[in-house]
Amino acid sequence: GPHPHPAAQDSVRDWVAGRWSRTMHNNPMTHRILVADDERAVREFVSRALENDGYFVDSVDDGLAALGALAAHSYDLLLADIVMPGLDGVELALKVAKDYPDVTIVLMTGYAREKQRTYGLESLIDAVVSKPFSLRQICEVVRTSLVRADGRAPGQPA
Repeated sequence: GPHPHPAAQDSVRDWVAGRWSRTMHNNPMTHRILVADDERAVREFVSRALENDGYFVDSVDDGLAALGALAAHSYDLLLADIVMPGLDGVELALKVAKDYPDVTIVLMTGYAREKQRTYGLESLIDAVVSKPFSLRQICEVVRTSLVRADGRAPGQPA
């Protein structure tokens, strides 16, 4: 019968191999990430990027929904937009830092004055990413934050 185009086969194999090696790289346990952003496009863009990098991702559209998800599941990292209706990202971060101290917190914002609200909270918030950002940038920030967190985790070699 007709053979599939070899280039197509190669690219699928490369993709699977790349995905496999990335997933292995993020193990022993695949890290679980919660994305909170009221803009659906951003949520989907970020979730897809992180899933492609081998993470397990859930996403919610506001701070209260994020608290609900955190109460129901265990996450390694929260990636939240600062500007959200109801409970905003900074308020969410303060609550999460208190109630879920093992969750690493990364915030996103498109506004310099919102970023200023995080000054002095460096002990609670691992990183603040300015929008717009590329997929590569957000994956890099998340990876760096998780590596730092794993280094701090009890019983783990730093």
